[in-house]
Amino acid sequence: MRASLIQIAVDPDESVEDRRARAAALVVARSGSDLVVLPELWPVGAFAYTAFEAEAEPLEGPTHQVMAKAAAEAGVWLHAGSFVERTDDGTLFNTSLVFSPEGERAAFYRKIHRFGFDRGEAVMMGAGEELVTVALPDTTLGLATCYDLRFPEQFRGLVDAGAETLVVAAGWPERRRSHWTLLARARAVENQAYVLAVGTAGTHADIPQAGHSIVVDPWGEVLAEAGADEEVLTVDLDAEKVRTTREQFPALKGRRLGLASPL
Repeated sequence: MRASLIQIAVDPDESVEDRRARAAALVVARSGSDLVVLPELWPVGAFAYTAFEAEAEPLEGPTHQVMAKAAAEAGVWLHAGSFVERTDDGTLFNTSLVFSPEGERAAFYRKIHRFGFDRGEAVMMGAGEELVTVALPDTTLGLATCYDLRFPEQFRGLVDAGAETLVVAAGWPERRRSHWTLLARARAVENQAYVLAVGTAGTHADIPQAGHSIVVDPWGEVLAEAGADEEVLTVDLDAEKVRTTREQFPALKGRRLGLASPL
């Protein structure tokens, strides 16, 4: 399975409409891939809290429409990162979208763990409540967003639901970049799964972004890592490696705690 991670830069001087068009072009250019992944809140910027209300969209709004078309044109599975969703009752969510190669929406995921403690996303947005997996021909994706990476119980739940490839769309700040790579590798090792963690480049609301999107295999080995600037990582993954790793070193079968039954 060939996966491409698009570490798009968020420039405050670029309009949301122009960035949607540019992101779509970047997706279409990856037509040889099986899976393409965009980062968190790339239309507006993960820390651009003051713009959330103005740029919020319905689930099937402009970002959904543009990304569905891009997935179909490229003929790829597309994790379109996340955007600010506004539901009919006015609640905002940090919502990720996944599209099939035909441009049909296969899933959406509302971020469960909101960042900010007593400000920003944590008080402006609703919390998602459902774990989401998506079955692809060669693997099953488990979806997570940015701050979720700090909560291992979510990833264990995704593995219990069948996930073999954990996708994390993020807008992670540069000042905590060491945590980003550490946690991505930890989630891969403890769940014996691939981790595809894609962040943004540039600066959001005066906060430099970490970039350094990363692909980690089920043994915790880093297969590819981006730098700080806008970049596309393309990596060939062996979907069978998850299964062989879990068979050769069956740590998941040794679990004694938790709500779900061991694999």
